Amino acid sequence: MNNKNLGFLTGKVFAHRGYHLEEENIPENSIKAFEKAIEKGYGIELDLHLLKDRNIIVFHDDNTERMTGVNKLLKNCNYDDIKELKLKNTSEHIPLFEEVLNLVNGKVPLLIEYKYDTKVGKLEEESMKFLLKYKGSFALQSFNPFSVKWFKDNYPEFPRGQLSYNYINDNMCNIQKYVLKNVLLNVISKPDFISYGIRSMPNKRIEELRKKGIIILGWTIINKQDYEFSKRYCDSIIGENMEQYTINNNFVKI
Repeated sequence: MNNKNLGFLTGKVFAHRGYHLEEENIPENSIKAFEKAIEKGYGIELDLHLLKDRNIIVFHDDNTERMTGVNKLLKNCNYDDIKELKLKNTSEHIPLFEEVLNLVNGKVPLLIEYKYDTKVGKLEEESMKFLLKYKGSFALQSFNPFSVKWFKDNYPEFPRGQLSYNYINDNMCNIQKYVLKNVLLNVISKPDFISYGIRSMPNKRIEELRKKGIIILGWTIINKQDYEFSKRYCDSIIGENMEQYTINNNFVKI
C-alpha cells in the first residue's frame, strides 16, 4: 500500500448524489441535497460532466431530460443553455462543480465520479484546476479504467478508485465484461480503492483484493437488508435512505 491518507474512505457512509429525497423536494446532485448531507454529517458522492464551454457541472446523466423534463445532450451544451433548467420541478438548478466545492469547503469528504462522454483527460484536467486549490478530503473515481490511469500518471498523490459491477445487462462482448467486472485493468491504473455494485457481490476477485489491503466501497445501499449484507464485503458504503438503516453517519463493518 502507499502512504496516502485514505482514512476518510473507511468506515464512512457517502450520500449517493447527495442526501436527496424527492418527497421532500430535494433532488439528486443539487445544492439542497449537498447542504442536507453536510447537515447530517454524511460524506458526499457526486458526478461530473464537462460541457462544450469547458464548464464542469455536477449531474449524473448525459442528457437533462430525466431530471428537468427538457431533452438536451450535455456534450452539446454550454452552461448558458442549461443554467435556467430546474431539477424535478423544484427551485434547484444544475450546479457548477466550483459552486459545490465552495459550499462543501472541507466540511465532509467528497467522492467524485468522472463521467466519460469526452476524451479521457479533458474533464480530469479541467477539474484539477479547482481541486488543486481545494482544502478538504476527496477521492476520484470512474468506471473508465483509463480515467483512473490518467490520475495515476498525472496526479498520483490523490486517492483514485475503480468503479465496477457485473455488467450482466450491458451491451458489450463477454471478454470485455469479464475484464471490467474483475477489474483486470487495475494492473495499469493501480487504484487505491474499488467501488463495487452491492448487487454484484460476492465476487471472489474483489474479496481477494480486499484481503490484499484494497479498500472496497459498496454501492448503492438503499435499505437495511443491503446494509447488513454490505458489512461482510465492504469498508464503506454509498447509500440512499440512510436514516432507515444507520444509527449515525458511520459504517461499522464485520
